[in-house]
Amino acid sequence: MTVHKTPIAILISGRGSNMRSLIEACAQPDFPASVALVLSNKEDAAGLEYAREAGLRAEAIPHRLFGKDREAHERAIDARLKEAGVEFVCLAGYMRLLTPFLTDAWKGRMINIHPSLLPLFPGTHTHERALEAGVRIHGCTVHHVTAGMDEGPIIGQAAVPVLSDDTVDELAARVLEQEHVLYPMALKKILTDEGLPIRAYKALIVT
Repeated sequence: MTVHKTPIAILISGRGSNMRSLIEACAQPDFPASVALVLSNKEDAAGLEYAREAGLRAEAIPHRLFGKDREAHERAIDARLKEAGVEFVCLAGYMRLLTPFLTDAWKGRMINIHPSLLPLFPGTHTHERALEAGVRIHGCTVHHVTAGMDEGPIIGQAAVPVLSDDTVDELAARVLEQEHVLYPMALKKILTDEGLPIRAYKALIVT
């Protein structure tokens, strides 16, 4: 049985740790996606070189060239995505807050992974904030991207325990390990069960 592979783009800003897990998953013959493009807002993002070494199309559209005009930058991104034949977008450490232009253009076809159990700790420094808050369970979330920061409907979550002697780095490493499992799993789920209500994905928990 031949599996339909949806062409996806992975957007990164740095080393692309979650990008790597998606690339590895997409390389499997039974995975329902293929990487058509890796795109960064920084020319020196380390993940670009990894993607090129994997034989993938990897490019940068530096946001600095557009000054403060975020929408102009996103229009360039949108044009590149369409030119590459992309049908679905995965944000993997893409450190730009998107405008409604791009989130509306790719509504329902753009997802992100965030290092906390949303709606807890949206934004940055999630592990520090989790330790400061004294939570006993932390984790990561894959969600649809909307105009609000980390506010989109949840697709899946992975939970890890917070240990009494955890450092920020130790907790971050434990969460990252689960991110690498959860992101490909959630992408596969949403591509193969497209059209199901979002609540159908909420049971996707990794512990």
